[in-house]
Amino acid sequence: MIVKPMIRSNICINAHPLGCAKEVEHQIAYVQSKNSSRGRKPGAPVSGGTHKAGPVKAALVLGCSTGYGLASRITATFGYGAATVGVSFEKEGTETKSGTPGWYNNKAFDRAAAKAGIPSVTINGDAFSDAIRTQVIEAAKKLGVTFDVVIYSLASPVRTDPDTGVMYKSVLKPFGKPYSGMTVDPMSGKLSMMSAEPANDDEAAQTVKVMGGEDWARWIERLTAAGVLSQGCTTVAYSYIGPALSHAIYRDGTIGGAKKHLEKTARELDATLAKSIGGAAFVSINKGLVTRSSAVIPIIPLYLSVLFKVMKAKGTHEGCIEQIERLWAERLYAGASVPVDADHLIRIDDLELDPAVQKEVDARLARVTEENLPELGDLTGYRHDFLAANGFDVAGIDYEADVPRMDAI
Repeated sequence: MIVKPMIRSNICINAHPLGCAKEVEHQIAYVQSKNSSRGRKPGAPVSGGTHKAGPVKAALVLGCSTGYGLASRITATFGYGAATVGVSFEKEGTETKSGTPGWYNNKAFDRAAAKAGIPSVTINGDAFSDAIRTQVIEAAKKLGVTFDVVIYSLASPVRTDPDTGVMYKSVLKPFGKPYSGMTVDPMSGKLSMMSAEPANDDEAAQTVKVMGGEDWARWIERLTAAGVLSQGCTTVAYSYIGPALSHAIYRDGTIGGAKKHLEKTARELDATLAKSIGGAAFVSINKGLVTRSSAVIPIIPLYLSVLFKVMKAKGTHEGCIEQIERLWAERLYAGASVPVDADHLIRIDDLELDPAVQKEVDARLARVTEENLPELGDLTGYRHDFLAANGFDVAGIDYEADVPRMDAI
């Protein structure tokens, strides 16, 4: 069958198996190229399933299949030689129907790790559940590893509380009054207004239950009790703040409330881990990128298109893999204490929020139209990232070639 992207309401609802696999290969190649330029020599597996000495011998990535989570797993294994356990909740492909992009990404990662002789275990299931926590602990013990780093990169619209069985739903809404912002269709370039009604107290509370720090803390508590965290283990959750123009819908809205709870949790975990195992906990504030969720946030698609144009002209643009490789090499494992701001946040969004960049972005957004968007923004680059996240528009793939099955890569 010939597989073409199926797009509904700014969301691509299918994936190309071979394109997903090729994109994973491209990210692996990038990290391997950085090893040489940074003088980094990843530890290789040795007898007994252990690894040579290095800052990361084993990593747990929660939300491992796409975006920053996938980039973290690739960086851990191909940048540092680390064994990994990854967790994500994906729909498997069948012979004739597409699986989720993350399902193909996981298969491609496991194949590459096996070829490199580096252990990897991928668990497909609800990372919010205690059953999956048990599976992760069992996997670590079977591999004979303890985790040097735990990455928390989960994004979900719902979460079921393991204690009560109550399902909570997150919403992306402002507080106080409606929010409206221009958005862009990545395929047509058409601009339109998108609005969101204000949240009520229950919606705000439920969003914190889903996207706040409660589940992250539960993971660290269970992993610590099971003895599968290394002495000095670092745990990092990923987040976003973004520009002032999006704060009403994001940083100062329901999702922002959940992220602030995540940041509070990081400070609490940092104190607990320092006392128990000499460890540390951080929230890393990352750069805005094209994801399934960002594509449906008012103003963000248009903002990102313009941002990409400005940052590419300055030579500072980064995708997921470039951002995470730099985070690990220049922040987490640079050989010194991890630099944080006054709120204990790692600011790897420094290049995006460079005042000169934001000033130019604001100036362009003030005069952007459908007609001049190709000049003022990078719609082509945005469209590529949008499609590549689902395995389309990836270099090295013949999209007119027959795909025999949708359950293989």
